[in-house]
Amino acid sequence: MSTPKYCSRVDPQRLTIKHSIPNTIFANEDVLIEDVAIEELLHLLELQETAEQMYQACPELFSEKPGIERISLSPDFHKGSGIPIGTSMLTKGMVIPGAVGNDVNCGVRLYKTSLKKDQFLAAIDQLEAPLRHIFFEGGRNIPLTLEQRQNIICSGLQNLEKVSDDGLWKYFDSEQHQVDLDHCRHRGGFDTAGLSFGLQDYLSDDRIMRDSSIGSIGGGNHFVEIQSVEKIHKASAAHAFGLSKDQVVVMVHSGSLNVGHLCGSFYRNECKRIYPSSLKYPSNGIFPLPNKAPEYKTFWTALHNAANFAFVNRFFLGLMVKRVLTEQFGALEMPLLYDSPHNLAWATEQQKYLHRKGACPAGGLDTGPFQWHGEPVMVPGSMGSPSFILEGQGQEEALFSASHGAGRKLSRGHALKHDDREFKSFLASSHVITPVDPNRADLRGRRDIQQKYYDDLKKEAPFAYKDVYPVVNTLKDSGVASPVAEMQPLLTLKS
Repeated sequence: MSTPKYCSRVDPQRLTIKHSIPNTIFANEDVLIEDVAIEELLHLLELQETAEQMYQACPELFSEKPGIERISLSPDFHKGSGIPIGTSMLTKGMVIPGAVGNDVNCGVRLYKTSLKKDQFLAAIDQLEAPLRHIFFEGGRNIPLTLEQRQNIICSGLQNLEKVSDDGLWKYFDSEQHQVDLDHCRHRGGFDTAGLSFGLQDYLSDDRIMRDSSIGSIGGGNHFVEIQSVEKIHKASAAHAFGLSKDQVVVMVHSGSLNVGHLCGSFYRNECKRIYPSSLKYPSNGIFPLPNKAPEYKTFWTALHNAANFAFVNRFFLGLMVKRVLTEQFGALEMPLLYDSPHNLAWATEQQKYLHRKGACPAGGLDTGPFQWHGEPVMVPGSMGSPSFILEGQGQEEALFSASHGAGRKLSRGHALKHDDREFKSFLASSHVITPVDPNRADLRGRRDIQQKYYDDLKKEAPFAYKDVYPVVNTLKDSGVASPVAEMQPLLTLKS
């Protein structure tokens, strides 16, 4: 492919744009990078000028002169909404809430199971009804006490305990949960002393509640997918991760839902509120949050409240699959491989701030359960295409980050205009479960419902996304992450 506008190629795996801020775009020559994504990146970098102007107007709000230290774009880099998807950004003196967005701690959680591919396929037709019921027809049944809700918001998975076997809690294994915490980034939660604006109501009722959103997949590219390990790329790492050929695994891709939207909107509005009235609003709509401003602590509380909710949401989505598989196959093992966030910000020990928007951590050797191998990196393919597990190499140039997927190739609007024949062929060969059962007798005559079902799926069809193989090859050849295993989808759940 030709080199995108404004870019120059550094080597077969890397591009850069001419700018005073150090930057790297990881993309080999087979990875599509659109000009509009580069233009959005350039627009984002205007943040540097915004920060300098704000520093001149109110230096007392910053611990030092603020700025962007480095920016890295992963191979799934594509246009977002002000911030390109696939962005990792390191700043000093300021944190950038807009570089996280509203879908706080959108991420992937991957379970291993003791099932084999042939076992699962033999029963796949019997699984559709119970999966649709538990995910989309009110079958979740997750009763939560006030203390459990407090723990969800204030510490995520870390202090989550069951108090009865009611509903979904019957399938909660307390001992396995403690083991799984070591396989979660940040042990699945952040300790927060306070609550973000708007969350008080969630904790104001001491009755047992059945939350209307927790255990929800969410829209867009989020999904729950049952997959099989089709190929082992690195036997030693696969063995260490507990992966084997034809093993059934469960991949959960979801975020913080309405809690993330509430918290994200709150702190982004706070940034606007404290922005000096003497300055023009930034044309890119991205506002810095100075690290000495009173609202700085409020931001971290809100961010971590939402991140905690997302960790627990993914946990319950996995537990919902476990219930259905247990009812079909009997007792089975379902330990966690890893849970990793995509949209989050971190304060480093060096008083810098690392932001990831549609990018996942890809650290190297660790002292925890992955001390002999790099941090697991999960790269979902698009619906119906392969997904990968890799081990991170801890590359500083990439800001210790990798792709969080294949990356969109077509906007949702353009995907709707794509060839219908290709999409119908995909649907006919795939097992995709949504809230709408198109084969229900009472829906066959409802062309409006059938069309919406069809359109929603078509927006997320494989042709709307980049080919995952060049993305993975770039990660491998650039030393960002090394492939361990490749999975094929068996059944996909989409809201």
